[in-house]
Amino acid sequence: MMWGGKILGSDGGRVAADGGRRDRYRSGYGRGAQACRSICAGVDPDENPAYQYAAVRNLLYEQGKTTEYWLTMNLATLFCRVVETAFGESEGKEGKGIFPASLDFSTDLHSMGQYLQEGRRDIFATTLWVEKTAAEMAVPEADGDDDGLDYLAGMTFNDVNEKARLATMQAHTAGGLPNLMVRAAGMTPFHYGQLIYFFEKACAISGYLLGGVNPFDQPGVEAYKKRMFTLLGRP
Repeated sequence: MMWGGKILGSDGGRVAADGGRRDRYRSGYGRGAQACRSICAGVDPDENPAYQYAAVRNLLYEQGKTTEYWLTMNLATLFCRVVETAFGESEGKEGKGIFPASLDFSTDLHSMGQYLQEGRRDIFATTLWVEKTAAEMAVPEADGDDDGLDYLAGMTFNDVNEKARLATMQAHTAGGLPNLMVRAAGMTPFHYGQLIYFFEKACAISGYLLGGVNPFDQPGVEAYKKRMFTLLGRP
């Protein structure tokens, strides 16, 4: 996994083939989290990528950037929702917090991409990029080139997505939208464990940097739950 061009870790070995799939996944998650923990354990911000990401987010927040969009072009959209949930319930307190949102590019690129490019300038974006996806399907060549897309023949869909990512980040930067990027070498259970640990650590640090916000409680959630249970007649 990479943050700001720095390699955060790689899978040093493969999970044993024996045992159930669930056990193999759990083993991969655990090894990935442990690998990222060793990298994000230092107190020196110059050597700790979780500190760096949290610090950059808060610097942008102090400059009036109050909404962060997580963008993905080949990463599972549900993972972005996990990150969105963690930051929303951890930071949104005491009238403070960066509003978290996620977009699935290129599905959302021609709608929300327009807003990011030329809309309000109180936003910034973080792209989550997977270097190697599980399926490397190539664009086939069509007889006659009736659709005018044969120039893409032989390229993988991940290649196409990579160019779309690069073009989007270049355009957004030129349009005054700050861009951050977190990169993962793949999306195996090991890499998933790395990403989860990285974002959870950064989320906790970011909450404290907001000026005393406790990232480990959720009073706003409890407020509606108590009222809901009262209306439902819970004993």
